[in-house]
Amino acid sequence: MDVRSQISMVFHLDKCIGCHTCSIACKNIWTDRKGTEYMWWNNVETKPGTGYPTKWEDQEKYRGGWEVKNGALSLKSTGRGQLIANIFHNPSLPGMDDYYEPWTYKYQDLFDAPEGPDQPTALPISMVTGKYIDVEAGPNWDDDLGGSPIYAENDPNLDGLTPEQRQQLFAIERLVFFYFPRICNHCLNPACVAACPSGALYKRGEDGIVLLDQKRCRAWRSCVAACPYKKTYFNWNTGKSEKCILCYPRLETDQAPACFHSCVGRIRYLGVLLYDAEMIETIAKTDDANLIDAHRSMILDPFNPKVIEAAKKNGIHESTIQAAQKSPVYQFVKVWKIALPPHIEFRTLPMLFYVPSMSPVMASRTEDGILNSSDDLFHDIESSRVPLAYLAKLFGAGHDGKVRYALRKQKAVRMYRRMVTVGDIDQETVDHMLREADTTAEEAEAIYRLTSLCTFNDRFVIPPAHREVAIEMMKDPCEHKSSVGFGFLSPPKRGF
Repeated sequence: MDVRSQISMVFHLDKCIGCHTCSIACKNIWTDRKGTEYMWWNNVETKPGTGYPTKWEDQEKYRGGWEVKNGALSLKSTGRGQLIANIFHNPSLPGMDDYYEPWTYKYQDLFDAPEGPDQPTALPISMVTGKYIDVEAGPNWDDDLGGSPIYAENDPNLDGLTPEQRQQLFAIERLVFFYFPRICNHCLNPACVAACPSGALYKRGEDGIVLLDQKRCRAWRSCVAACPYKKTYFNWNTGKSEKCILCYPRLETDQAPACFHSCVGRIRYLGVLLYDAEMIETIAKTDDANLIDAHRSMILDPFNPKVIEAAKKNGIHESTIQAAQKSPVYQFVKVWKIALPPHIEFRTLPMLFYVPSMSPVMASRTEDGILNSSDDLFHDIESSRVPLAYLAKLFGAGHDGKVRYALRKQKAVRMYRRMVTVGDIDQETVDHMLREADTTAEEAEAIYRLTSLCTFNDRFVIPPAHREVAIEMMKDPCEHKSSVGFGFLSPPKRGF
């Protein structure tokens, strides 16, 4: 057992109101510079929708992530034979049309416009050409058209739906959407790190944050193509790639990342997990149907004496182990099993998890009114406006079992709290629902409290950084990439 620590995150989608405060907080701190105009390290997407960059989930187009070939893991986007050719032409790289052409407004016109019968208007101008632009795309262009066939029907996650489900989803009276905030997943098996020919990308040994060394970056842009979540970007001004750094200067001073701290809906949770790095390669090769269980199995119990002993032997500080025992992420992911990784089939083993949202129930209109009753306790999960098959593509590698489990447990928690606070549901029905959802009244109460009544300190359990023992402070981290958190225990092979 090779125990490592990893800063991990949970986003509770039922609480996201799509205010984009997180995106603006991140933008103002990290990407308000020349060359970063189009970058959104944190962005919020409307689902169903095509996202940012457009159709980033379509790996037939972008070829990001890993695949298993002849029993071995290999990158889809690059390889020894492709590396040099990709410098001149890389068809897997997103272009400006896939992101959007950044623009601002000609505010000076508000002051310089000649006197006239109407108020002057600040016209949009391109930040690339400086000329007037007819704006046709943006970082969340799907928002105002969420759920509509204009943009949403190009969402790759709709592939798993039947024609009838698609028709129901886009029926005008049933339009539905939910918000999907995204940052770098700081994966355990990051494709961006493996793809970098310069060794500029690495995982920090003490907390697993994926960083990009600006001095080593040689603008190969292999990381941009390899990341299936498209969370590395190229700065045209500096000629270097950039990505989310999880606000590590804030974490080192016991502050939550800016996007977490500013979250109005309080949807974000952050904590440390202990995991077994020996399992990374084996789990990344697991078949799609068992990937989520396999991914969860490598997260270790921080209360287990054997895990604690192995962690200390690996140099993990006592205070980090204590933080792992209080981690809200551990509760959501490992104990309650209601938080799921996005697109686990990309095999990068993301360490950002999502609690899937519950959507409105499908209903039918009769002469007597709206009909949505059923004898099935969980009928509104099976017949929700966002079909299970869609959520399964997003959070279950195409298999709906884990998503159904998470939604049924959330539904049981709601019914339990309704019995407690409103009292219009009898104890016998609630007990039945709790049993069917594989939970108890005690667990339902705990989920309710961490979801609805959580304090700042409940949501963010930040371990002390212990930079004094970090290998980057004493040695070149890239020489020790294989032993400081990347996971594979043998050094990577480079060159031709």
